[in-house]
Amino acid sequence: MKRKYVPNLKRQQAVGEGNYMRLLKLLPDLDYCDKREFQLVHDGHRALVRLQVEERFTYTTTVLVSHQYENVSEWLDAPRLVVRLYHDARIAEVICMRRRQLSGVYPYPNRQMHQPDEKAQLNTYLHEWLSHCLAHGQLLEEVFAE
Repeated sequence: MKRKYVPNLKRQQAVGEGNYMRLLKLLPDLDYCDKREFQLVHDGHRALVRLQVEERFTYTTTVLVSHQYENVSEWLDAPRLVVRLYHDARIAEVICMRRRQLSGVYPYPNRQMHQPDEKAQLNTYLHEWLSHCLAHGQLLEEVFAE
């Protein structure tokens, strides 16, 4: 008999707090910066990670985190994560993927073939990308000639 999935709330909160701090390091000027891009290079392969602020409110900010690879087939669509930062709780969590709202827990099996802990997996995925940007990312800034 298969056991029902029970979320590990302590782990999810720790990942959320870590993602919040990583996002603030990558976007230290979050209150007025609308977009930031980072280039990652590994073994000659390039990826571009974009952080795009979509909404700002007093207690929350919504950021679209997307990445694209150079020289990869067009049919491979990289994930686009909608991340909400909760400033009062100092937590960031993935709320949507490709504009599809995520549930905290999914029954399994299900028609869409979601994993029971899919939201937790996406928050860990976000953790890995943000950590990689902090460790290896090169900030891409526009240079304006006067």
